[in-house]
Amino acid sequence: MTEEAKKMSCEEFQAQLADLIGSGVDVSNHPHLKSCPTCRALLADLETIAEAARQLLPIEEQPKEDLWDRIESAIREEEEEGPDATK
Repeated sequence: MTEEAKKMSCEEFQAQLADLIGSGVDVSNHPHLKSCPTCRALLADLETIAEAARQLLPIEEQPKEDLWDRIESAIREEEEEGPDATK
């Protein structure tokens, strides 16, 4: 980061924070955080909230191995019945 990043205000840093996090950059290494306990605390709080949210969401199950076979079979059955079968 540049010298400019070190001198940015809390307001400027916080305005960019969502974009920084979304970009995948390791925000914890941002120069502003080295000199600003307020923004370090904010980032720690956001990380805690994000971790809690991940724990609240259900773990996605992998589809059963035969899923595509069942879909293909259903499509074949529909095609064999013809276009008039659904009317």
